[in-house]
This record gives sequence, C-alpha cells and structure tokens, in this order.
Amino acid sequence: LTAVKTSNKDTVSAAGEKDADSPKEEPWETALKTTAVHMEVGEFRGHKVSVWDLLHSKYIPEENRKELLELYQGGVLTLDQVKTVVSTIVTKAEAARAEQLANASSPRAESTVAEAEHTHLQED
Repeated sequence: LTAVKTSNKDTVSAAGEKDADSPKEEPWETALKTTAVHMEVGEFRGHKVSVWDLLHSKYIPEENRKELLELYQGGVLTLDQVKTVVSTIVTKAEAARAEQLANASSPRAESTVAEAEHTHLQED
C-alpha cells in the first residue's frame, strides 16, 4: 500500500490502517486498480494495464501522480478523466523517448550537416 499525502483531510495513512484486521483499500484506490486501459506503447504494448499501474509507472513523474490522485480523490477529476490523462501522458512520453532514441542512433544526419558546413567554408 502507498500512503498518499493529501490536504489534511481525515484520511488514514497506510501505516495507520495496519492495526485493523486487514488493510482496507479506499474505494477510489480500488477503482484505479480495477479500471484497465489497453495500451499500444512501450513496455505496455498490447496489454491491458490498470490506471493505478500506469500512474505508478516510470512515465508519470511523482509530482504529476500526486496531483492527479489529489484531484481524483477531491472529485475534481472523474475516473475516465484520470484514465485519459494518464494514458495520454504515457503515450506522449513513450513517443518522445522513441524519437530521442531514433535521433541518438542516427549520427548520419549530424555528420551530413557538418560536411555541408565544412564544404561551404572551403568555398569562401
């Protein structure tokens, strides 16, 4: 269980729940864990992944995750909105990563520019 820091509402942290029979999951947390999104990018390609797992993946920075959870818990965002935001962030992050890898693995483009500049300088 992960303790989510919220604005001092009457929420119980994961540590405080442990003395009960078994830690009870909040309804909002259960909803995030049981709602799955079909992803077509990165490590999730071709899989149904829970919104919870996407939120806690490497693609979502911790600050964004906290903000999304707070907005969802506070009723500002619906489950569908969280699902859309999270899957969009993951898709865009993976696209940016793929583009970076493509650029890094093709030094040919850079050397062509350098050759062109070199040739131009010699003509002057």
